[in-house]
Amino acid sequence: MKLSVLDQSPIRKGGSARQAILETVELAKLADELGYTRLWVSEHHNIQGLAGSTPEVLISHLAGETKRIRIGAGGVMLPNHSSLKVAENFRMLETLFPGRIDLGLGRASGSDRLTASILNPGSQFIRNDFGQQLLDLQCFLTDRADEDSIQTKVKAIPKADTVPELWILTSSGESGLLAAHFGLALSFAHFINPQGGPNAVNAYRERFQPSEFLTSPKASLGIFVFCAETERKAEELQTVMDRQLLNIGKGISEGVISYEEAVQTQYTEFEKAVILQNRGRMVAGTPDKVKEEIFQLAKEYDVDEVVVTTITYDFEDRLCSYRLLANVFDLKPNDSVQ
Repeated sequence: MKLSVLDQSPIRKGGSARQAILETVELAKLADELGYTRLWVSEHHNIQGLAGSTPEVLISHLAGETKRIRIGAGGVMLPNHSSLKVAENFRMLETLFPGRIDLGLGRASGSDRLTASILNPGSQFIRNDFGQQLLDLQCFLTDRADEDSIQTKVKAIPKADTVPELWILTSSGESGLLAAHFGLALSFAHFINPQGGPNAVNAYRERFQPSEFLTSPKASLGIFVFCAETERKAEELQTVMDRQLLNIGKGISEGVISYEEAVQTQYTEFEKAVILQNRGRMVAGTPDKVKEEIFQLAKEYDVDEVVVTTITYDFEDRLCSYRLLANVFDLKPNDSVQ
């Protein structure tokens, strides 16, 4: 089993964005040392509790601070950008760090509609546009073009000797079919939608068409994980995340709160039902329990890689969770780049 990391650079209540980014850097170094396969950073906009807005910038720094682990975007929200600019950003990253860069691509905006319209005023956010953007991006990354296409006249620079590993990120089945059509890897965000993931990945495998990027289907799943030395501590971490997810659902960006504040929250019956549903997006407990549940999920999805997201108020709790996971899964540093 391969384990990877998705980090969103969460800002704790009363904390700062700089503090959050420095913690992401420290986490990347630790993940590199422990033997995690890859570390992805996210693209979010107008969300005050998350500092990760420009993965292409952060990736460059993280790759320079690490040695073995793959570093990438989980992901770049393609509708916010031109395909040419994304290709040039990631060709530059491949030029600097050949063979270590991942480019995960999402169809969502990572923000609200107003913010998305400001990020890319020319976008109409038409669903079919994403497929065309993917095609254009592939052409720019490979210098492959049809005779009458724009890529015959416009080239993405710099020309790199390697191409970033391309992934499609999804929380539904639709983008998975695009990944299959274009012959790209797929990562299903169970931490966003705990329903239908195994069926979506199975449909992707059945419809996969080999490409110059990938000869056979490759998939992973993403999950919130809270691993602690005691069940009580794991429950405390989940309690904080319960409030965090409710806030996200309400559009509240107060930052990650402490357990002491979270445990005092009075919830309505509806909110309690939402919390119960959201618990399906998480795995929590002591190392052996977490390992068993992750293996069970991986079996249901038929994948050999799980991407772990952990958000806590205390940064040391975050690091501890990743250390415990690495230990119980017996990760080794020389297994990280694959």
